[in-house]
Amino acid sequence: QVQLVESGGGLVQAGGSLSLSCAASGRTFGTYAMGWFRQAPGKEREFVAAINWSGYSTYYADSVKGRFTISRDNAKNTLYLQMNSLKPEDTAVYYCAAQYGSTRYREVISAYKYWGQGTQVTVSS
Repeated sequence: QVQLVESGGGLVQAGGSLSLSCAASGRTFGTYAMGWFRQAPGKEREFVAAINWSGYSTYYADSVKGRFTISRDNAKNTLYLQMNSLKPEDTAVYYCAAQYGSTRYREVISAYKYWGQGTQVTVSS
């Protein structure tokens, strides 16, 4: 069982940066692949980024590649999303999620068994 709590959201102007964190419970955090998803009003939840159990492999949606960086610190049971060069279209509630062991199904929402409550990111133009 994993409990996830996101933090770090807020209001930022276009071109600015935010860093999101996701604190996870349990000493088995390092066995899970992790992902970030986001959902804007009136839109479906979409994949943002994923990272494998060790942090060696990372994956990004085309819309954020080159601007966002996903990372993890298993010793601290924490997942991160560094967001740079933010755009108004990045405005959404951001969720972290966990699935056991693999990023094979990184874009499949149903593959993630544990979800945080979300944190709001708003980017003004």
